[in-house]
Amino acid sequence: MKEIRLEHIYKDYIPGTHVIKDFNLTINEGEFIVLVGPSGCGKSTLLRMIAGLEDITAGKLYFDDELMNDVHPKDRDIAMVFQNYALYPQMTVAENMGFGLKMQKVPQKDIDERVDKTSKVIGLEDYLDRLPKELSGGQRQRVALGRAISRNPKVFLMDEPLSNLDAKLRVQTRSEISNISKQLDNTTIYVTHDQVEAMTMADRIVLLKDGIIQQVSSPREIYLYPVNKFVAGFMGSPAMNFFDVKVTNEGLVHGKTLIKAPREVIDYLMSTDYAGKNITLGIRPENIFLDKGIDHTSDRYSPIDIEVKVAELLGSETLLHFDLEDKPIIAKIISLENFERGQHIKLAIDFDFAHFFDGESEERIDIPNHGAYRNII
Repeated sequence: MKEIRLEHIYKDYIPGTHVIKDFNLTINEGEFIVLVGPSGCGKSTLLRMIAGLEDITAGKLYFDDELMNDVHPKDRDIAMVFQNYALYPQMTVAENMGFGLKMQKVPQKDIDERVDKTSKVIGLEDYLDRLPKELSGGQRQRVALGRAISRNPKVFLMDEPLSNLDAKLRVQTRSEISNISKQLDNTTIYVTHDQVEAMTMADRIVLLKDGIIQQVSSPREIYLYPVNKFVAGFMGSPAMNFFDVKVTNEGLVHGKTLIKAPREVIDYLMSTDYAGKNITLGIRPENIFLDKGIDHTSDRYSPIDIEVKVAELLGSETLLHFDLEDKPIIAKIISLENFERGQHIKLAIDFDFAHFFDGESEERIDIPNHGAYRNII
């Protein structure tokens, strides 16, 4: 199969109330697409429409150039992996993996060959005679994945398959899913609310809010160049810090605090419609540093004096929580220093990695030739 096309897709459960609104996307052959967004944004509904488990209210769904709107799910040559494993407890691993093929009346010899081959791909060749109750959570999820792989479908559809696993298993299993997808070169559509899964697994991320596409980009591009405040705040952990600031010729004013910014930034904002107006300044926690060894002759860094409210040691990193004019801020500091509540320290904001958003539309403000990463992509 060459591609999947969704053209002007709408989904209404109540007439006139759109769960999915004018969704347009082309998914290329062999691509790993991740649908991500907060709960209720419509990502699972989209997956179920592609699978044929939900009717499409309006719009057209194509597999290659074949219209699929009214094609029965069993005739779409897809395989789904769900949040719950949906394994038959009385069947062995081998029987679970081959059950779909058995229902398709595939000869038993061919079923055995496919199950044997698939079990080696997912690392379960030594567990084929076991029952699901004798497996760990991660192994059960691999059985569910193996059942889908053994069918050799045109499309894999995965609906939050890792959400029931503990943190360590999630990391391990998402790596396995990514590797298997690349080995088989199947088209995969993966649904998650976890932005870390989206960033680490996707060829492209489709970020949704209220059933509307906010941005479709590679993980790198969506992290470096979010198109609006919502995307910027959703992608990244911890989330981006946002400041409401007023643009003045002296700098960006947050409450009574003057945040110095590069002259090129101030000149551009003052020369446009933003002079004297409020905009939103976005700074990721990892772009706030200890004010040590900083080049103070450069206007790239803006120093701030803070009082530590909470210090969370994460090993080689520490999350520092503090307030700036009663606005809660988080800084991710790469340091093994001991930080304590109430401690006064100096930090510096790196403006080469700052983001600016319109105060009303919340769309990204692009400042020409600004930013250390402007030519990365």
